[in-house]
Amino acid sequence: MNSRQQPSGLASFFDTPRGRRLAWYLYDFGNSAYAAVVLLAIYSAWFKEGIVGGAEGSKLWGFAIAIAMVVVALISPILGTIADRLAIKKRMLTIFTLMACGFTGSLYFVTKGDVVAGMVLFIFAEIGYRAAQVFYDAMLNEIADPHELGRVSGRGWAIGSMGGNVCLMMVLPLVVIFGGEQIIRLTMVITALFFLVFSLPLLLFVGERQAPEPLGAGENILSAGFKQLWKTLRSLGWHSEYLKFMIAFIFYNDGVMIALNFAAIIGAVLYGFERQQLIVLIILVGFCNVAGAWFFGEISQRASAKLGIYWALVAMFAAVVWLSVNETAYMFYVIAGAAGFAIAGLQASSRTMVAKLAPGGHNAEYFGLFAVAGRSSSVAGPAIFGWVAASMADWYAAGGMEAGDAEQAGMRIAIYVILAFLTAGTFILFFVEEDAGSGFAAPEQA
Repeated sequence: MNSRQQPSGLASFFDTPRGRRLAWYLYDFGNSAYAAVVLLAIYSAWFKEGIVGGAEGSKLWGFAIAIAMVVVALISPILGTIADRLAIKKRMLTIFTLMACGFTGSLYFVTKGDVVAGMVLFIFAEIGYRAAQVFYDAMLNEIADPHELGRVSGRGWAIGSMGGNVCLMMVLPLVVIFGGEQIIRLTMVITALFFLVFSLPLLLFVGERQAPEPLGAGENILSAGFKQLWKTLRSLGWHSEYLKFMIAFIFYNDGVMIALNFAAIIGAVLYGFERQQLIVLIILVGFCNVAGAWFFGEISQRASAKLGIYWALVAMFAAVVWLSVNETAYMFYVIAGAAGFAIAGLQASSRTMVAKLAPGGHNAEYFGLFAVAGRSSSVAGPAIFGWVAASMADWYAAGGMEAGDAEQAGMRIAIYVILAFLTAGTFILFFVEEDAGSGFAAPEQA
């Protein structure tokens, strides 16, 4: 008989397979509030118009995202290898979650004209949010059995999308009824608390299943991490399907990240959406995210993750083409909903693909490399989009076009950047063999 005291109450429930999944789902429910409020509906538009103003706001927003993504891309692989080696994925998840929540709340102190503070505090919040996702995603293999990865991943994304909507519906009445800078800043505190509260079950009650590997003679945490990372990089020749998928993901994720990070700005520039309209738009997109994650999760479960990604790319491409020619504000709601349906499917199915291709016991390492791919694309896409939009606006304005019309014309040209990235990613994905990749993922690294 085990003499160790058995867990009770909440700890006992969350130690069951059902409880572990629920805690994992609730974390996504909480962290989606950050994406919905900070990235999509409120802070991005407030930063552009309220803190900076004009086309310069779009450019600086893109640069701020790019800086955060570079940092996450640099730290994720080494932290992932350390987390696998020492079995501290949950500890890393806790550190970066607290970082994200703390700096999100601190955005309350950013006022009109505080450009540097608005960028710096956002960059730290974004680093915490994105780095935490590496370790959250890496726990998928500990939450779900191999035969149900697609369904669990899809449901996690669907439930997470509902969390973003719930938080938006909490702050929408405040913005509509009271409005003003003070209320906008207060939504950052509400979002941080929402994120933190729903993260607690996973952070407090769910233990890590993987056993740590003891450090060798003369090793320390950093040296062991770099050594394992080097072995992982050298072993990629054995995991060619994973490598090809990463290249494809870098390209199509560029298009996804542009759409996510500039959705509110596109709505404001092209269709004159006010803050209340943007919040309603993001709530609509959130409901479409739920449907998309569930739908493509089932495709990944019943057929393959690659097929789920393909169909999501087709839907995304169609939505962006439609956006490039659309002139009416009400149709933007439909286009954004279609894009949200596709994006959730892309993200959920991509996570499933990585979980299938990652060698056993090296989940955080390979999700760390996945983060490098994602963050690298998140650097290039938003920065290029913002630069093209601003440069073309300047070009049109120099030709005599009125400033507002020039900004709209520049934004429409920049939309073709999204299509270019989606096309490249779709082409490369064609050469990825999902089943063969699963076989290559089996051998232990040398």
